[in-house]
Amino acid sequence: MANTLSGRFLILTVIFVMLAEVFIFLPSIARFREDYLLARLERAQIASLALLATEGMIDDALEAELLENAEVLNVVLRRDAVRQLILSTEEMPRVAASFDLRDATALGLMGDALARLANPEPQVIRVIGEPVREAGLLIEVTMPTEPLRMAMIDYGLRILALSAVISISTAILLFVAVRRLMVQPIQRVVRSMTDYAEAPQDAARIITPQGRVKELRAAEDALQALQTELTGALKQRERLAKLGEAVAKISHDLRNMLSVATLVADRLETSEDPTVKRIAPKLLASLNRAINLTEATLAFGRAEEPAPKLDRIGLRALVEDVIENDRLAGEGARIDYLCDVPADIILRADPEQLHRVLSNLVRNARQAIMSSGGAGRIRIAGRDAAEGWTIEVCDSGPGLPKKALDHLFKPFHGGARKGGTGLGLAICAELVRGHGGRLELAGTGAEGTIFRITLPDGIAA
Repeated sequence: MANTLSGRFLILTVIFVMLAEVFIFLPSIARFREDYLLARLERAQIASLALLATEGMIDDALEAELLENAEVLNVVLRRDAVRQLILSTEEMPRVAASFDLRDATALGLMGDALARLANPEPQVIRVIGEPVREAGLLIEVTMPTEPLRMAMIDYGLRILALSAVISISTAILLFVAVRRLMVQPIQRVVRSMTDYAEAPQDAARIITPQGRVKELRAAEDALQALQTELTGALKQRERLAKLGEAVAKISHDLRNMLSVATLVADRLETSEDPTVKRIAPKLLASLNRAINLTEATLAFGRAEEPAPKLDRIGLRALVEDVIENDRLAGEGARIDYLCDVPADIILRADPEQLHRVLSNLVRNARQAIMSSGGAGRIRIAGRDAAEGWTIEVCDSGPGLPKKALDHLFKPFHGGARKGGTGLGLAICAELVRGHGGRLELAGTGAEGTIFRITLPDGIAA
Protein backbone atom coordinates (compact mmCIF):
# COMPACT_ATOMS: atom_id res chain seq x y z
CA MET A 1 0.00 0.00 0.00
CA ALA A 2 2.78 2.45 0.93
CA ASN A 3 4.49 1.86 -2.43
CA THR A 4 1.45 2.84 -4.50
CA LEU A 5 0.37 6.36 -5.41
CA SER A 6 -3.11 5.94 -3.94
CA GLY A 7 -1.72 4.33 -0.77
CA ARG A 8 0.73 7.14 -0.15
CA PHE A 9 -2.01 9.68 -0.85
CA LEU A 10 -4.22 7.93 1.74
CA ILE A 11 -1.50 7.98 4.41
CA LEU A 12 -0.59 11.62 3.72
CA THR A 13 -4.25 12.64 3.86
CA VAL A 14 -4.71 11.02 7.29
CA ILE A 15 -1.53 12.68 8.56
CA PHE A 16 -2.47 16.13 7.25
CA VAL A 17 -6.02 15.94 8.60
CA MET A 18 -4.74 14.88 12.02
CA LEU A 19 -2.27 17.77 12.00
CA ALA A 20 -5.12 20.13 11.15
CA GLU A 21 -7.13 18.68 14.04
CA VAL A 22 -4.20 19.28 16.38
CA PHE A 23 -4.20 22.96 15.44
CA ILE A 24 -7.95 23.02 16.03
CA PHE A 25 -7.65 21.11 19.34
CA LEU A 26 -5.53 23.74 21.12
CA PRO A 27 -8.01 26.62 20.91
CA SER A 28 -10.90 24.18 21.42
CA ILE A 29 -9.58 22.75 24.68
CA ALA A 30 -8.69 26.26 25.88
CA ARG A 31 -12.23 27.43 25.14
CA PHE A 32 -13.68 24.39 26.89
CA ARG A 33 -11.63 25.12 30.05
CA GLU A 34 -12.69 28.78 29.99
CA ASP A 35 -16.36 27.86 29.61
CA TYR A 36 -16.02 25.31 32.41
CA LEU A 37 -14.57 27.90 34.79
CA LEU A 38 -17.13 30.55 33.81
CA ALA A 39 -19.91 28.05 34.44
CA ARG A 40 -18.54 27.43 37.95
CA LEU A 41 -18.44 31.20 38.57
CA GLU A 42 -22.03 31.51 37.43
CA ARG A 43 -23.19 28.66 39.68
CA ALA A 44 -21.30 30.16 42.59
CA GLN A 45 -22.99 33.52 41.94
CA ILE A 46 -26.44 31.91 41.93
CA ALA A 47 -25.66 30.14 45.21
CA SER A 48 -24.44 33.45 46.68
CA LEU A 49 -27.59 35.26 45.62
CA ALA A 50 -29.68 32.55 47.26
CA LEU A 51 -27.79 33.04 50.49
CA LEU A 52 -28.06 36.84 50.29
CA ALA A 53 -31.80 36.59 49.67
CA THR A 54 -32.25 34.80 53.00
CA GLU A 55 -29.85 37.19 54.74
CA GLY A 56 -27.63 34.30 55.72
CA MET A 57 -30.44 32.43 57.49
CA ILE A 58 -29.51 28.93 56.23
CA ASP A 59 -27.99 26.04 58.07
CA ASP A 60 -24.60 24.50 57.46
CA ALA A 61 -26.03 21.52 55.59
CA LEU A 62 -27.76 23.72 53.04
CA GLU A 63 -24.63 25.85 52.62
CA ALA A 64 -22.55 22.74 51.97
CA GLU A 65 -25.15 21.56 49.42
CA LEU A 66 -24.98 24.89 47.62
CA LEU A 67 -21.18 24.66 47.40
CA GLU A 68 -21.37 21.07 46.22
CA ASN A 69 -23.85 21.92 43.50
CA ALA A 70 -21.63 24.79 42.35
CA GLU A 71 -18.56 22.44 42.55
CA VAL A 72 -16.53 25.07 44.41
CA LEU A 73 -15.00 25.30 47.87
CA ASN A 74 -15.81 28.92 48.70
CA VAL A 75 -17.25 32.04 47.11
CA VAL A 76 -16.13 35.64 47.53
CA LEU A 77 -18.36 38.38 46.12
CA ARG A 78 -17.38 42.01 45.91
CA ARG A 79 -20.31 44.41 45.86
CA ASP A 80 -20.11 48.15 46.47
CA ALA A 81 -16.31 47.99 46.87
CA VAL A 82 -16.73 45.59 49.79
CA ARG A 83 -15.14 42.11 49.46
CA GLN A 84 -17.32 39.62 51.29
CA LEU A 85 -16.91 35.89 51.85
CA ILE A 86 -20.34 34.52 51.07
CA LEU A 87 -19.94 30.72 51.08
CA SER A 88 -17.10 28.76 52.58
CA THR A 89 -16.08 25.31 53.72
CA GLU A 90 -14.88 24.73 57.24
CA GLU A 91 -11.28 24.07 56.12
CA MET A 92 -9.61 26.26 53.52
CA PRO A 93 -6.99 24.27 51.57
CA ARG A 94 -3.85 25.91 50.20
CA VAL A 95 -4.37 27.60 46.82
CA ALA A 96 -1.81 26.44 44.18
CA ALA A 97 -2.54 29.07 41.51
CA SER A 98 -4.87 31.92 40.64
CA PHE A 99 -6.47 32.62 37.25
CA ASP A 100 -8.13 35.91 36.35
CA LEU A 101 -10.55 35.39 33.45
CA ARG A 102 -11.25 39.09 33.06
CA ASP A 103 -8.11 39.89 31.06
CA ALA A 104 -7.01 36.44 29.86
CA THR A 105 -5.42 36.25 26.39
CA ALA A 106 -5.89 33.47 23.84
CA LEU A 107 -2.29 32.28 24.17
CA GLY A 108 -2.53 32.43 27.93
CA LEU A 109 -5.71 30.33 27.94
CA MET A 110 -4.12 27.71 25.64
CA GLY A 111 -1.00 27.56 27.79
CA ASP A 112 -3.04 27.15 31.00
CA ALA A 113 -5.15 24.40 29.39
CA LEU A 114 -2.10 22.41 28.27
CA ALA A 115 -0.49 22.86 31.68
CA ARG A 116 -3.61 21.50 33.40
CA LEU A 117 -3.73 18.45 31.10
CA ALA A 118 -0.05 17.77 31.74
CA ASN A 119 -0.33 18.06 35.54
CA PRO A 120 -2.21 15.11 37.11
CA GLU A 121 -1.57 16.27 40.71
CA PRO A 122 -4.79 17.28 42.55
CA GLN A 123 -4.69 20.97 43.42
CA VAL A 124 -6.92 23.84 44.50
CA ILE A 125 -7.02 26.91 42.29
CA ARG A 126 -8.55 30.37 42.61
CA VAL A 127 -10.65 31.68 39.72
CA ILE A 128 -11.58 35.34 39.41
CA GLY A 129 -14.20 36.76 37.06
CA GLU A 130 -16.96 39.28 36.60
CA PRO A 131 -20.44 38.47 37.90
CA VAL A 132 -23.09 37.98 35.26
CA ARG A 133 -25.68 40.68 34.65
CA GLU A 134 -23.53 43.15 36.57
CA ALA A 135 -24.51 41.65 39.92
CA GLY A 136 -21.37 42.97 41.57
CA LEU A 137 -17.84 44.06 40.85
CA LEU A 138 -16.03 40.77 41.17
CA ILE A 139 -16.63 37.14 42.00
CA GLU A 140 -13.94 34.80 43.20
CA VAL A 141 -14.08 31.06 43.86
CA THR A 142 -11.70 28.31 44.87
CA MET A 143 -12.17 24.89 43.36
CA PRO A 144 -10.42 21.53 43.01
CA THR A 145 -8.72 20.67 39.71
CA GLU A 146 -9.61 16.98 39.52
CA PRO A 147 -13.12 17.46 38.02
CA LEU A 148 -11.79 20.10 35.64
CA ARG A 149 -8.97 17.87 34.37
CA MET A 150 -11.26 14.84 33.99
CA ALA A 151 -13.76 16.94 32.03
CA MET A 152 -10.97 18.24 29.79
CA ILE A 153 -9.67 14.69 29.18
CA ASP A 154 -13.16 13.50 28.33
CA TYR A 155 -13.61 16.43 25.93
CA GLY A 156 -10.20 15.77 24.36
CA LEU A 157 -11.03 12.10 23.79
CA ARG A 158 -14.28 13.09 22.08
CA ILE A 159 -12.37 15.54 19.88
CA LEU A 160 -9.79 12.82 19.09
CA ALA A 161 -12.48 10.33 18.17
CA LEU A 162 -14.24 12.89 15.99
CA SER A 163 -10.94 13.83 14.34
CA ALA A 164 -10.19 10.18 13.62
CA VAL A 165 -13.62 9.70 12.02
CA ILE A 166 -13.24 12.87 9.94
CA SER A 167 -9.70 12.04 8.83
CA ILE A 168 -10.49 8.43 7.93
CA SER A 169 -13.67 9.40 6.10
CA THR A 170 -11.89 12.19 4.23
CA ALA A 171 -8.97 9.92 3.40
CA ILE A 172 -11.25 7.17 2.08
CA LEU A 173 -13.21 9.63 -0.08
CA LEU A 174 -10.00 11.15 -1.44
CA PHE A 175 -8.53 7.67 -1.93
CA VAL A 176 -11.50 6.61 -4.03
CA ALA A 177 -11.48 9.90 -5.97
CA VAL A 178 -7.73 9.80 -6.65
CA ARG A 179 -7.86 6.16 -7.64
CA ARG A 180 -10.72 6.80 -10.03
CA LEU A 181 -9.49 10.08 -11.48
CA MET A 182 -5.73 9.50 -11.51
CA VAL A 183 -4.50 6.03 -10.58
CA GLN A 184 -6.80 4.01 -12.83
CA PRO A 185 -6.14 6.22 -15.91
CA ILE A 186 -2.39 6.02 -15.22
CA GLN A 187 -2.63 2.23 -14.87
CA ARG A 188 -4.49 2.11 -18.16
CA VAL A 189 -1.71 4.13 -19.81
CA VAL A 190 0.92 1.81 -18.31
CA ARG A 191 -0.95 -1.26 -19.55
CA SER A 192 -1.20 0.30 -22.98
CA MET A 193 2.54 1.04 -23.00
CA THR A 194 3.37 -2.51 -21.90
CA ASP A 195 1.05 -3.99 -24.50
CA TYR A 196 2.53 -1.73 -27.19
CA ALA A 197 6.08 -2.67 -26.19
CA GLU A 198 5.35 -6.33 -26.89
CA ALA A 199 4.62 -5.62 -30.57
CA PRO A 200 5.41 -2.00 -31.54
CA GLN A 201 4.88 -2.79 -35.23
CA ASP A 202 1.18 -3.46 -34.55
CA ALA A 203 -0.73 -0.23 -35.17
CA ALA A 204 -3.76 -1.66 -33.35
CA ARG A 205 -1.85 -1.44 -30.06
CA ILE A 206 -1.37 2.32 -30.26
CA ILE A 207 -3.04 4.02 -27.30
CA THR A 208 -6.39 5.75 -27.78
CA PRO A 209 -6.59 8.90 -25.60
CA GLN A 210 -9.49 8.71 -23.13
CA GLY A 211 -8.32 10.83 -20.20
CA ARG A 212 -10.67 13.44 -18.82
CA VAL A 213 -8.01 15.25 -16.83
CA LYS A 214 -6.35 17.89 -19.01
CA GLU A 215 -2.76 17.01 -18.06
CA LEU A 216 -3.33 13.27 -18.46
CA ARG A 217 -5.05 13.79 -21.80
CA ALA A 218 -2.07 15.83 -23.01
CA ALA A 219 0.27 13.01 -21.95
CA GLU A 220 -1.89 10.44 -23.80
CA ASP A 221 -1.94 12.59 -26.93
CA ALA A 222 1.84 12.93 -26.83
CA LEU A 223 2.24 9.18 -26.26
CA GLN A 224 -0.12 8.43 -29.14
CA ALA A 225 1.87 10.67 -31.47
CA LEU A 226 5.12 9.07 -30.35
CA GLN A 227 3.81 5.53 -30.78
CA THR A 228 2.35 6.37 -34.19
CA GLU A 229 5.64 7.84 -35.34
CA LEU A 230 7.63 4.92 -33.92
CA THR A 231 5.37 2.33 -35.51
CA GLY A 232 5.72 4.04 -38.88
CA ALA A 233 9.48 4.25 -38.47
CA LEU A 234 9.72 0.57 -37.52
CA LYS A 235 7.65 -0.46 -40.53
CA GLN A 236 9.76 1.71 -42.78
CA ARG A 237 12.92 0.32 -41.22
CA GLU A 238 11.68 -3.21 -41.77
CA ARG A 239 10.93 -2.46 -45.41
CA LEU A 240 14.29 -0.74 -45.79
CA ALA A 241 16.06 -3.71 -44.20
CA LYS A 242 14.47 -6.08 -46.68
CA LEU A 243 15.16 -3.69 -49.52
CA GLY A 244 18.73 -3.26 -48.27
CA GLU A 245 19.35 -7.00 -48.39
CA ALA A 246 18.08 -7.13 -51.96
CA VAL A 247 20.05 -4.04 -52.98
CA ALA A 248 23.21 -5.42 -51.37
CA LYS A 249 22.91 -8.64 -53.34
CA ILE A 250 22.19 -6.77 -56.55
CA SER A 251 25.00 -4.28 -55.91
CA HIS A 252 27.48 -7.09 -55.27
CA ASP A 253 26.66 -8.81 -58.53
CA LEU A 254 26.39 -5.52 -60.39
CA ARG A 255 29.82 -4.45 -59.15
CA ASN A 256 31.35 -7.61 -60.60
CA MET A 257 29.62 -7.03 -63.92
CA LEU A 258 30.68 -3.39 -64.01
CA SER A 259 34.26 -4.37 -63.27
CA VAL A 260 34.25 -6.54 -66.37
CA ALA A 261 32.68 -3.74 -68.39
CA THR A 262 35.38 -1.38 -67.12
CA LEU A 263 38.11 -3.69 -68.39
CA VAL A 264 36.44 -3.74 -71.81
CA ALA A 265 36.15 0.06 -71.77
CA ASP A 266 39.87 0.33 -70.97
CA ARG A 267 40.58 -1.69 -74.10
CA LEU A 268 38.31 0.54 -76.15
CA GLU A 269 40.44 3.56 -75.23
CA THR A 270 43.28 2.09 -77.31
CA SER A 271 41.10 1.91 -80.40
CA GLU A 272 42.05 4.20 -83.33
CA ASP A 273 38.44 4.70 -84.34
CA PRO A 274 37.64 8.43 -83.78
CA THR A 275 34.11 7.74 -82.65
CA VAL A 276 35.23 5.09 -80.20
CA LYS A 277 38.00 7.34 -78.87
CA ARG A 278 35.45 10.11 -78.30
CA ILE A 279 32.89 7.91 -76.54
CA ALA A 280 35.23 5.61 -74.54
CA PRO A 281 36.23 8.20 -71.86
CA LYS A 282 32.61 9.08 -71.19
CA LEU A 283 31.73 5.39 -71.01
CA LEU A 284 34.62 4.74 -68.63
CA ALA A 285 33.64 7.68 -66.42
CA SER A 286 30.05 6.45 -66.26
CA LEU A 287 31.18 2.96 -65.34
CA ASN A 288 33.45 4.33 -62.60
CA ARG A 289 30.56 6.33 -61.14
CA ALA A 290 28.36 3.24 -61.20
CA ILE A 291 31.05 1.20 -59.43
CA ASN A 292 31.50 3.93 -56.82
CA LEU A 293 27.76 4.03 -56.25
CA THR A 294 27.52 0.27 -55.74
CA GLU A 295 30.48 0.28 -53.35
CA ALA A 296 29.03 3.20 -51.39
CA THR A 297 25.69 1.42 -51.22
CA LEU A 298 27.32 -1.72 -49.87
CA ALA A 299 29.32 0.27 -47.34
CA PHE A 300 26.29 2.26 -46.18
CA GLY A 301 24.22 -0.89 -45.81
CA ARG A 302 26.85 -2.53 -43.61
CA ALA A 303 27.76 0.61 -41.65
CA GLU A 304 26.76 0.91 -38.03
CA GLU A 305 28.77 3.74 -36.53
CA PRO A 306 30.15 2.93 -33.06
CA ALA A 307 29.78 5.30 -30.13
CA PRO A 308 32.47 8.01 -30.15
CA LYS A 309 35.57 7.38 -28.04
CA LEU A 310 35.96 10.78 -26.46
CA ASP A 311 39.44 12.17 -25.89
CA ARG A 312 41.03 15.58 -25.41
CA ILE A 313 42.27 16.82 -28.79
CA GLY A 314 43.68 20.07 -30.09
CA LEU A 315 41.33 21.38 -32.77
CA ARG A 316 43.95 23.40 -34.67
CA ALA A 317 46.29 20.41 -35.17
CA LEU A 318 43.41 18.26 -36.41
CA VAL A 319 42.22 20.95 -38.84
CA GLU A 320 45.74 21.44 -40.21
CA ASP A 321 46.02 17.68 -40.82
CA VAL A 322 42.67 17.67 -42.67
CA ILE A 323 43.81 20.62 -44.84
CA GLU A 324 47.15 18.97 -45.66
CA ASN A 325 45.49 15.71 -46.70
CA ASP A 326 42.97 17.51 -48.92
CA ARG A 327 45.70 19.67 -50.48
CA LEU A 328 47.50 16.48 -51.54
CA ALA A 329 44.29 14.89 -52.83
CA GLY A 330 43.45 18.00 -54.87
CA GLU A 331 46.95 18.60 -56.18
CA GLY A 332 46.85 21.06 -59.06
CA ALA A 333 43.64 22.74 -57.91
CA ARG A 334 43.84 26.51 -57.51
CA ILE A 335 42.50 26.60 -53.98
CA ASP A 336 43.76 28.53 -50.96
CA TYR A 337 43.26 26.85 -47.58
CA LEU A 338 42.91 28.90 -44.40
CA CYS A 339 42.97 27.53 -40.84
CA ASP A 340 41.22 30.09 -38.61
CA VAL A 341 41.34 28.14 -35.33
CA PRO A 342 42.95 29.47 -32.13
CA ALA A 343 45.75 27.27 -30.85
CA ASP A 344 44.24 27.01 -27.34
CA ILE A 345 40.93 25.36 -28.31
CA ILE A 346 40.83 21.87 -26.77
CA LEU A 347 37.83 19.64 -27.46
CA ARG A 348 36.72 16.37 -25.97
CA ALA A 349 35.73 14.35 -29.01
CA ASP A 350 36.53 11.24 -31.05
CA PRO A 351 39.52 12.34 -33.19
CA GLU A 352 38.90 9.76 -35.93
CA GLN A 353 35.21 10.56 -36.35
CA LEU A 354 35.75 14.33 -36.22
CA HIS A 355 38.56 13.95 -38.81
CA ARG A 356 36.18 12.03 -41.09
CA VAL A 357 33.51 14.72 -40.77
CA LEU A 358 35.85 17.61 -41.55
CA SER A 359 37.56 15.70 -44.39
CA ASN A 360 34.23 15.02 -46.05
CA LEU A 361 33.09 18.65 -45.75
CA VAL A 362 36.41 19.98 -47.07
CA ARG A 363 36.39 17.51 -49.96
CA ASN A 364 32.86 18.55 -50.91
CA ALA A 365 33.94 22.21 -50.78
CA ARG A 366 36.97 21.52 -53.02
CA GLN A 367 34.90 19.61 -55.56
CA ALA A 368 32.29 22.39 -55.60
CA ILE A 369 34.99 24.99 -56.38
CA MET A 370 36.60 22.79 -59.04
CA SER A 371 33.21 22.18 -60.68
CA SER A 372 32.88 25.93 -61.27
CA GLY A 373 36.14 25.84 -63.25
CA GLY A 374 37.92 28.58 -61.31
CA ALA A 375 40.04 29.27 -58.29
CA GLY A 376 38.65 29.57 -54.78
CA ARG A 377 39.22 29.48 -51.07
CA ILE A 378 38.33 27.10 -48.22
CA ARG A 379 38.38 28.33 -44.64
CA ILE A 380 37.93 26.29 -41.45
CA ALA A 381 37.12 28.39 -38.39
CA GLY A 382 36.68 27.36 -34.76
CA ARG A 383 35.39 29.45 -31.88
CA ASP A 384 33.62 29.41 -28.54
CA ALA A 385 30.00 30.57 -28.91
CA ALA A 386 27.11 30.95 -26.48
CA GLU A 387 25.54 27.64 -27.55
CA GLY A 388 28.85 25.74 -27.28
CA TRP A 389 31.89 25.14 -29.47
CA THR A 390 31.40 25.69 -33.20
CA ILE A 391 33.44 24.68 -36.25
CA GLU A 392 32.62 26.21 -39.64
CA VAL A 393 33.76 24.99 -43.07
CA CYS A 394 33.39 27.85 -45.57
CA ASP A 395 34.07 27.83 -49.31
CA SER A 396 33.81 30.33 -52.16
CA GLY A 397 32.07 27.89 -54.51
CA PRO A 398 28.91 28.45 -56.52
CA GLY A 399 26.56 27.32 -53.72
CA LEU A 400 24.37 24.25 -53.37
CA PRO A 401 21.81 23.32 -56.02
CA LYS A 402 18.11 23.38 -55.10
CA LYS A 403 17.88 19.59 -55.22
CA ALA A 404 20.56 19.30 -52.56
CA LEU A 405 18.80 21.86 -50.34
CA ASP A 406 15.50 20.00 -50.53
CA HIS A 407 17.02 16.72 -49.34
CA LEU A 408 20.09 17.76 -47.36
CA PHE A 409 21.58 15.07 -45.08
CA LYS A 410 19.29 12.40 -46.61
CA PRO A 411 21.11 9.45 -48.24
CA PHE A 412 20.46 8.60 -51.90
CA HIS A 413 18.59 11.87 -52.51
CA GLY A 414 21.41 13.65 -54.27
CA GLY A 415 24.49 15.18 -52.74
CA ALA A 416 25.99 18.63 -52.55
CA ARG A 417 27.74 18.13 -55.87
CA LYS A 418 26.59 16.85 -59.23
CA GLY A 419 26.63 13.07 -59.40
CA GLY A 420 26.83 12.69 -55.59
CA THR A 421 24.71 10.24 -53.59
CA GLY A 422 24.34 12.28 -50.40
CA LEU A 423 25.81 9.48 -48.29
CA GLY A 424 28.74 11.63 -47.12
CA LEU A 425 26.65 14.37 -45.53
CA ALA A 426 24.25 11.82 -44.01
CA ILE A 427 27.14 9.97 -42.35
CA CYS A 428 28.69 13.25 -41.16
CA ALA A 429 25.41 14.33 -39.56
CA GLU A 430 25.11 10.95 -37.83
CA LEU A 431 28.66 11.18 -36.45
CA VAL A 432 28.08 14.70 -35.10
CA ARG A 433 24.79 13.63 -33.47
CA GLY A 434 26.71 10.85 -31.74
CA HIS A 435 28.75 13.58 -30.03
CA GLY A 436 25.58 15.29 -28.81
CA GLY A 437 25.95 18.09 -31.35
CA ARG A 438 24.46 19.01 -34.71
CA LEU A 439 25.60 19.62 -38.29
CA GLU A 440 23.69 22.30 -40.18
CA LEU A 441 23.87 24.41 -43.29
CA ALA A 442 24.61 27.93 -42.07
CA GLY A 443 24.29 29.56 -45.49
CA THR A 444 24.73 29.05 -49.23
CA GLY A 445 24.60 31.21 -52.31
CA ALA A 446 26.64 32.60 -55.17
CA GLU A 447 29.28 33.82 -52.71
CA GLY A 448 29.82 30.33 -51.25
CA THR A 449 28.60 27.79 -48.71
CA ILE A 450 29.04 27.46 -44.94
CA PHE A 451 28.51 24.26 -42.96
CA ARG A 452 28.51 24.62 -39.16
CA ILE A 453 29.27 21.95 -36.55
CA THR A 454 28.05 22.74 -33.01
CA LEU A 455 29.23 20.77 -29.98
CA PRO A 456 27.52 21.47 -26.65
CA ASP A 457 29.41 22.61 -23.57
CA GLY A 458 29.03 19.13 -22.07
CA ILE A 459 31.24 17.76 -24.84
CA ALA A 460 33.78 20.53 -24.81
CA ALA A 461 36.61 20.15 -22.32
